[in-house]
Amino acid sequence: MARKATAADWISGARPRTLTLAVAPVVLGSAAASTVNRFDWHLALLCLLVSLFLQIGVNYSNDYSDGIRGTDAYRLGPPRLTGGGVANPKRVRNVAFVFFAAAAAAGIAVVIITQFWWLLAVGAACVVAAWFYTGGKRPYGYNAMGEIFVFVFFGLVATAGTTFVQMHRVPEVAWVMAVMIGLFSCAVLMINNIRDIPQDRLAGKKTLAVVLGGRWARIVYALFLVLPYVLLIYFAFLYFGGGYVYFTGFLTAPALIIGVTAKTPGEMILALKLSSFSALAFSLALSAVVFFLL
Repeated sequence: MARKATAADWISGARPRTLTLAVAPVVLGSAAASTVNRFDWHLALLCLLVSLFLQIGVNYSNDYSDGIRGTDAYRLGPPRLTGGGVANPKRVRNVAFVFFAAAAAAGIAVVIITQFWWLLAVGAACVVAAWFYTGGKRPYGYNAMGEIFVFVFFGLVATAGTTFVQMHRVPEVAWVMAVMIGLFSCAVLMINNIRDIPQDRLAGKKTLAVVLGGRWARIVYALFLVLPYVLLIYFAFLYFGGGYVYFTGFLTAPALIIGVTAKTPGEMILALKLSSFSALAFSLALSAVVFFLL
């Protein structure tokens, strides 16, 4: 008889290591708003809830969709809720819907406060994109488009959106920040998919890593991690203290080296964790510069 999912299984299903990617764009977007003294912690908190709930919803949605397709039957590592048979697939799907609904509720609160009703369409697009990442008959995450999703929604939309609801426009600094964190998000997804290349090939899941192959996927992963530091030149030259953010490279460099040279799934997981925390460290450092040194 299969065991039932424990609280630890459900927490693991939320994939906590990915939640830094939900926090980072909101922190950066709020920092951008602070450059003209428009930081509003109420709106920032609501944006954070939208981002976190959406990320958790995506994670449970992926668990459900990959599980019922049989994709997770090939994966290495701890079993997922659905693929491992420890939770009823419909329950996993419903939990995903609950978090999507929670994200929608927080988003509606933002709309009511700001009166920007067209943001409802943006929020609906986020939820639809989150579900069809691995859900539906033709999930785009199975067709090498996952990186586009995370770059657009957890980079551009999350960062620029957070800035917009607070200062009612999106300055250049916010767009640069959005691209930076979008690249970090792509790096985390890429290293995760590099680990799963053999299994995804067997399952017929064509991630960008599968399409590129191991060697080129690692090169692209390295570029995703390096490019934010190239863009950081913008802040280093224009803003006092911007160069201090380069010290986060002491965390990012090991992630890059391990990810490029890794030979075992364990090393890949370590690179993923380091990449995720690098994104958070980078965003916190840059936000601190903007908040306190500009």
